Amino acid sequence: MPELQRLHASHAPAVLAFELANRAYFAASISDRGDEFYEQFTDRHSALLAEQEAGICAFYVLVAEDGSVLGRFNLYDVEDGTARLGYRVAQHVAGRGVATATVRELCRLAAARHGLRTLRAATARDNAASQKVLTKAGFVPVGPADPADIGGKPGTWYQRDLEVQP
Repeated sequence: MPELQRLHASHAPAVLAFELANRAYFAASISDRGDEFYEQFTDRHSALLAEQEAGICAFYVLVAEDGSVLGRFNLYDVEDGTARLGYRVAQHVAGRGVATATVRELCRLAAARHGLRTLRAATARDNAASQKVLTKAGFVPVGPADPADIGGKPGTWYQRDLEVQP
């Protein structure tokens, strides 16, 4: 059974393999990260861990039983009880409820572990799969997203208010 784990330095090889294996799939619906992302992956991974340690962000990976990464689920721009949510799942598990179930779990962790009250996520208008995930996970559309927020494409912001655990 896949497990949602907080990003750690030891995840780097599996995360890079996930990104490379799914690069074309991701580029079909979101902006490609470019060759530089992959060439500088080790430094970028270290930078993410530093941001996480500073409390600015919280990064998670969905890890399969064999240690491979099935998805990335991120809370970023954490401030005043609010954070942005970003996620991506491997092509071979897309459409199977994996993203929805994991976003729901991350919402629970966002409240219980990180004390967040609100999550926001932007998705392109033509990304029906992401809109479906957000809606099924309890998010509601709250307004238009600036194209700069989602790779230059028109889109919508979604929001979910969380129940903070005592």
